[in-house]
Amino acid sequence: QVQLVESGGGLVQAGGSLRLSCAASGSIFRTMGWYRQAPGNQRELVATITTDLLTNYADSVKGRFTISRDNAKNTIYLQMNSLKPEDTAVYYCIADESVGRRWGQGTQVTVSS
Repeated sequence: QVQLVESGGGLVQAGGSLRLSCAASGSIFRTMGWYRQAPGNQRELVATITTDLLTNYADSVKGRFTISRDNAKNTIYLQMNSLKPEDTAVYYCIADESVGRRWGQGTQVTVSS
């Protein structure tokens, strides 16, 4: 059974850092990543990473967020530095397979000003 288990969200002050983790089980996914959704907004891409460690970032997080991957553990990470109040959102782990996209349950990140 495919599962995506996220962890690492929380409350942090502006300028602070958080690290999110997403552990996948049940399959190997070539592309995994993170989306986020703030209240009243649509879900938006944050970053993705492939098994070949090719990465893609939203312009709004470039230079501040780093996505990484441990293929042996089937786990991805999102290191978020220099956090801003506008980064406040529910962050969702995603994993792409041939039959479609899997979504995690989401983890709340709140950045106070």
